[in-house]
Amino acid sequence: MAKTPRFTAHQTTAEDDGNDAQPPPQGGQKHPVDQGMPPLKLFTTGVQHVAAMYAGVVAPPLVIGAAVGLSVTEMTFLTGASLFLAGVATLFQTLGFWKIGARLPFVNGVTFASVAPMLAINKSTGPDDALPVIFGATLVVAAVGFLVAPFFSKLVRFFPPVVKGSVITLIGISMMPVTFNWAQGGDEKSPDYGDLKNIAMAGVTLLLVLMLRWFATGFLKQIAVLVGLVAGTLIAIPVGITDFTALKEADIAGFPTPFHFGAPQFQIAAIVSMLIVMLVTMTESTADMLALGEIVDRPAGEKTIAGGLRADMLGSFLSPFFNGFLCSAFAQNIGLVAMTRIRSRFVVATAGGILVVMGLCPMAAALIACVPQPVLGGAGVVLFGSVAASGIQTLMKAGLSNDNNVLIVGTSLAVGVIPIAAPEFYHAFPESMKVVLDSGISTGCVTAVVLNLVFNHLGKRHREDEVVTHPMEPGEGIPHQPDAPDPDDQQGLQGRQAHSPA
Repeated sequence: MAKTPRFTAHQTTAEDDGNDAQPPPQGGQKHPVDQGMPPLKLFTTGVQHVAAMYAGVVAPPLVIGAAVGLSVTEMTFLTGASLFLAGVATLFQTLGFWKIGARLPFVNGVTFASVAPMLAINKSTGPDDALPVIFGATLVVAAVGFLVAPFFSKLVRFFPPVVKGSVITLIGISMMPVTFNWAQGGDEKSPDYGDLKNIAMAGVTLLLVLMLRWFATGFLKQIAVLVGLVAGTLIAIPVGITDFTALKEADIAGFPTPFHFGAPQFQIAAIVSMLIVMLVTMTESTADMLALGEIVDRPAGEKTIAGGLRADMLGSFLSPFFNGFLCSAFAQNIGLVAMTRIRSRFVVATAGGILVVMGLCPMAAALIACVPQPVLGGAGVVLFGSVAASGIQTLMKAGLSNDNNVLIVGTSLAVGVIPIAAPEFYHAFPESMKVVLDSGISTGCVTAVVLNLVFNHLGKRHREDEVVTHPMEPGEGIPHQPDAPDPDDQQGLQGRQAHSPA
């Protein structure tokens, strides 16, 4: 019996063309991104994605809620709304409709990049009007972002492997402070922050995940992170760092009432500050889609990126109606895809469905919240490290034997690491600029794009046109065309003739 041909990954890259052309299925076999899985595997792997992103989803509403002085009940309501909308936006991304959605295993949620300007809005307007003003600004910028998405997506042509590899590596590196913060306990104000038992639990969880990846086989190996999180949580109970209070106090059901905190208000200053955040998040989402496309062997071109950005903005536009904030991609889950090699977008769609249920059932959300931060930190080391490793793999295709590419990679990584290595580096800059500069992914991405244009395009054209001094007579300044053949160099002449076009 003839064997069914295996799927061969598409070899063209996003910079080859922007039309997202995919190879025809071989033997009727779908691309792994479009393949389904049995229900049990969909659920367990979906829960694994939710566990990886949960802390990132609930952090922004908790910070903003505390800043505007919400009660515990209202904080729970705001958190539930964020979970619900993260699920909706994730479904937009993974399943898609019309020209909306990247149709990749792409998770969405409230972006932490919006926290700083939202805190500034709260400071300028006061806690009573802060949330309505934030919701109004989010509505406006999301509508603008939806309209400009197809134009913004054309930037993909400026992302050759040297740029993509730099950005993907930077995404992984930029997430490391998050996982190290989790490993220490997650709350810097807590008296046991950085305690030995927290770091030890992070180490135990990391060891569990690594052992499962080494010794386990089949599906158990693929859900190593989920098993590690569950086992780490159980081990943490006698250690005393697992808190079940949220589970005891949570309601069984609840729905994010539209405009619960008041009708949207529209202020120019707030809209302008959120527009800057929108550009930052669209840049990061573009970088994340390029990274994910490389990992799942389906390069993201203009159409994919435009669809993904539209899904971001549609989710963001719906958010204020249900008391949510600006939505964007979550890099945490890219690491999970890279590590498990489970590329089906339906797994992440299942995660989106679980998030919707958690938003409607606070008790389900509280169950995930019981996972201690140090346990998440231990798993995060593997997840975010896998993203950085994927970036290095992409850089291997970038031709680093070229000195210009080495300069591009080195400089962009250095600029992108500034907010991590020196968090106060930009303290003297205006707040409006710090919104952009404090995002290492955005600054590193822009740096890589600009340097690639200068060195590999403008610089190349300049070198082709320049006239250099003859090396044998440097003092005379005799013009010499670098491409002129040397009749005495017969070997070089023959080599040039052999490689010249017909």
